[in-house]
Amino acid sequence: MNRNVYQFGAALASGIVFGFGLSLSGMLNPARVQGFLDIFGAWDPTLAFVLGGAVVVAFIGVQVMKLMLHPAFDDSFHVPTNRRIDAPLVIGSALFGLGWGIGGFCPGPAVASLALGLPQSVLFVIAMLVGMTLHDRLWSRRT
Repeated sequence: MNRNVYQFGAALASGIVFGFGLSLSGMLNPARVQGFLDIFGAWDPTLAFVLGGAVVVAFIGVQVMKLMLHPAFDDSFHVPTNRRIDAPLVIGSALFGLGWGIGGFCPGPAVASLALGLPQSVLFVIAMLVGMTLHDRLWSRRT
């Protein structure tokens, strides 16, 4: 069978598990995310447990990756090598955080929430795609 079919199947299964996990944890609800950020009001600590679980899973995944010669569907791992903290990283992180706080979404949950048909998720994803396109067309060509 074609290698691309296996890649597609693995990506689809990963996306389904990720989306199911986001739905199960309530992270498709922007009010839940905004409740986590409201530390002086009606604080909702649920997101801390979701993020903690994600860190544990990622840590285990990285440890397993270190034991492998190559990934299942590629010849090598594509791991970032740049460890420099510079202005674009800090500004991009701040913009990401502002968008997350204002909209109540980050990219994964925003795309997954499209299945719910929420107008704010559609608007967020459109704005996200516009921002990604602008970055690709303007900023990334400067380097």
